[in-house]
Amino acid sequence: MPRDDAAQPDAAAASEPQKLPPREIELKLAASQSALETLRGADLIARHARNQGVTRRLDAVYYDTPDRLLDRNGLSLRVRRSGKRHVQTLKRSGSGDPLVRDEWEVALPDGALDLALLPLAEIGEPLASLSAGQLAPVFATRIRRRLRRLDYAGAVIEIAFDDGTIEAGEQSLSVSEVELELKEGEAAALYEFGLAMLDVAPLQVATQSKSARGYGLAFARLPRAVKARPVEIGAHDNADAAIAAILGNTYRQLLGNLAPVTARSGPEGVHQMRVSLRRLRSALSVLKREVASPALEPIGREAKRLGHVLGPARNWDVFITQTVPDIEAEGLDDAELAVLRKAAEPHQAKSYAEIAKRLENPQTSRFLLSFGALIERRGWRSGLPSEAMAVLAEPADDFAGRVLARTHRQALKRGRGFGSLRPEARHELRLALKKLRYTAEFFLPLHDGAAARKYLGRLWRLQEALGLANDAATTQHLLAELRTGKAPGPELHFAAGAIHGWQSRHTIEAGRKLKRHWRRFESASPFWS
Repeated sequence: MPRDDAAQPDAAAASEPQKLPPREIELKLAASQSALETLRGADLIARHARNQGVTRRLDAVYYDTPDRLLDRNGLSLRVRRSGKRHVQTLKRSGSGDPLVRDEWEVALPDGALDLALLPLAEIGEPLASLSAGQLAPVFATRIRRRLRRLDYAGAVIEIAFDDGTIEAGEQSLSVSEVELELKEGEAAALYEFGLAMLDVAPLQVATQSKSARGYGLAFARLPRAVKARPVEIGAHDNADAAIAAILGNTYRQLLGNLAPVTARSGPEGVHQMRVSLRRLRSALSVLKREVASPALEPIGREAKRLGHVLGPARNWDVFITQTVPDIEAEGLDDAELAVLRKAAEPHQAKSYAEIAKRLENPQTSRFLLSFGALIERRGWRSGLPSEAMAVLAEPADDFAGRVLARTHRQALKRGRGFGSLRPEARHELRLALKKLRYTAEFFLPLHDGAAARKYLGRLWRLQEALGLANDAATTQHLLAELRTGKAPGPELHFAAGAIHGWQSRHTIEAGRKLKRHWRRFESASPFWS
């Protein structure tokens, strides 16, 4: 439905449905070779199969310009050969949903790349301005695929068991995975069938396409961390649609950081995955007062468990890549802080090993698949009393105003007597402010404007000031671990003392500004009223 202030189309245009590009909706699950064999012969597959299936040899070449123009615009272009048949396929990501991509396929009579066969006007730039002569092979895939069609939960699913390789020059990468592609029905069926397969063999939710892995192999590129996007809530949505948008937004950020964390792309992947889980838990916390759906409780428990595993890695990352370098940059050359970095690295490696172990655990895949199914089915509606169902039907704006007002009041309550708050109470205040900020950001599209930005600015500055004390406390805990480690020398003790002294000074300086930040936040006008 158009907004009231939007330009209104004429009657003829309004009567024509908007043409959407063809879409591929696909869930990918990494599997070992033994798991693939087990699943191929599983009764679960045979019971829902429409046919006996076929086995195909799929050889594909992926093309791009020398400066990777297609890749930089979220496009992948391949020519795939199966027997004597050649198919040219263009896929486009960028919707924010890791399961969904635009897809255009055309048959190639002679197997030669031919961009003119694609609907270039519909696809648009940059492809529309390119010719086949500007493109060259980048990498290739060689896959043996066992393919069957299934009827499951009112949907038609094509299941593909893939094993083979991705090849770029002398480099190669093995492929062993199951792909579930939705042909008819609702996407929830993909998650639900994935859960059923977990009862047969261990699987791991995967988000990187073969093309993404191919580019990574060809250019030694690691997957990038994914930050949260704005939540897509409109003025005419109800509370139920707002809940779906908020939970879907946190889920996409969580899935988007699976590959960076698994590949150890850098500290940002772990950080953004932790942020996604904190945003999710904040959302569940505020929703509990409004909806109290029992279906949301296991999601919150698993999010907390996963976040707990990520915490140590994040702490060591910050210590090694921020705390020590920032203090070194201030000129403390005599402290020889590099000894702390070296001593911290084994702890960092151990914490990342714990993350890998957790992500490989089928319980994590069960959590991710259950969360996806809940969002698609809007499972929070199940078993709700009539009063809660009435809440879901109210306008999102009213729902947001009530939630924000309550979360704001809770933060103010935590901050009473701010000047005399003990460290534990200030820590609780910091958590309440973080929940308030995430909640305000969820509903920001309903109230975007100068007042909202001013409020969030004051909230953020107060959070940052409170965070300095928390960072110092975390650093002291890490230093204590290093000091009690294997035979710490005097250099380490001296460096740890220098860190402690430096942070204490900064904490005292920040404390002088805290009251001012609190007063400014306390006097901020709620933008939702």
